Amino acid sequence: MAKKWGLPGSDRNPLEGVPQKACNNEVERFLTVEETRRLQDAVEASPNTQLKYIVALLLLTGCRKRELLDAKWDEFHLDRKTWRIPMQRAKTQKTRHVPLSDAAMQVLAQVPRFEGCPYVIPNPATMEPYHSVFHAWDKARKAAGLPDVRMHDLRHSAASNLVNSGQSLYVVGSILGHAQTKTTARYAHLANETLLAAANAAAGHMGTDWTRKTG
Repeated sequence: MAKKWGLPGSDRNPLEGVPQKACNNEVERFLTVEETRRLQDAVEASPNTQLKYIVALLLLTGCRKRELLDAKWDEFHLDRKTWRIPMQRAKTQKTRHVPLSDAAMQVLAQVPRFEGCPYVIPNPATMEPYHSVFHAWDKARKAAGLPDVRMHDLRHSAASNLVNSGQSLYVVGSILGHAQTKTTARYAHLANETLLAAANAAAGHMGTDWTRKTG
């Protein structure tokens, strides 16, 4: 602002050219299969009857929490199995289309619909989007023995599941709506583990021991 106003001394940045230390503050937490099952049991037992749908769809679509809480039925093209998230609500300010797996479609088929309410998972008490579901989520994650798991970690887990199922980082980035490739690149180590598992499986299928001693 000082430079914009033309104040004395603002024509030069004193830190220009000084190398900055990379900030590595990204928290990565992925749910295991067993942890996912425990979480499922906990959210299904929650007094908040909408929580189980919220958690399931966050895991199955990899969307952001606010994208789902504000979602409307007219954004879902169930015949084409896609969900159109408007640019006004997408973090990247670009309309994106999220593919809906068969499992996601099955969850959506179970979500209760309220007459006259356009929202997919509204607060039944107000018929408006939840401002927050933290209280119900906090009780459920603790009941599942996962007090460190944030709701945003469900998005990380969705990405992890995509990579570990053999999908490329390009596909993962497209589904999650990453604006920059470096955001998706954080999952590269998972891709390497998947490739290594594939290489080991191929070696085992060969049925030949190349380290045996002969002669």
